[in-house]
Amino acid sequence: MRRLAVSLALISCTLTSLPLVVFAQGTPGVTLFGGPDKSRLLNFYLQSGRAGDKDRYKLRIPADKLNLAVELISISYPDYYKGKFNPEKIEVRIKDEPIALEEVIWDPENHFIEIYPAEPIPAGTKIEIVMSDVKNPTFGGMYQFNANIRTPGDVPITRYVGTWVLNIN
Repeated sequence: MRRLAVSLALISCTLTSLPLVVFAQGTPGVTLFGGPDKSRLLNFYLQSGRAGDKDRYKLRIPADKLNLAVELISISYPDYYKGKFNPEKIEVRIKDEPIALEEVIWDPENHFIEIYPAEPIPAGTKIEIVMSDVKNPTFGGMYQFNANIRTPGDVPITRYVGTWVLNIN
């Protein structure tokens, strides 16, 4: 009887120590045909990544992609992406700390989000854009979100930085 109790205890400890399956995404998936140049792919993290779910997106822009200061971050997405964003729940983080934002504009008709920091972000800074309270599209698919920036004092044209290839299952 004692052996049985010890065996059950060991088995239950072993089973509870196994990792749980995680459905979130952390890197771009495999693109077989088409898509952006690999040097332009940006990293991201989706908390859920499941169709129809509420989600949190963490879209990252590495420091080496920002060789100029940033006055505006513009994110465009395809017209077939039918998710919903909450502009009040969008923040920009530098070194895991949120920075002050002047304004966040979501234009669902033209398929873009514009983020205006209160002060320009210095060149060579790693940026993380956190979009909370996102409603994923009802149907899954692959969606290319493009990152563009505008620099202070520059001609008011955005410059392409890279692409996040999000897969919603």
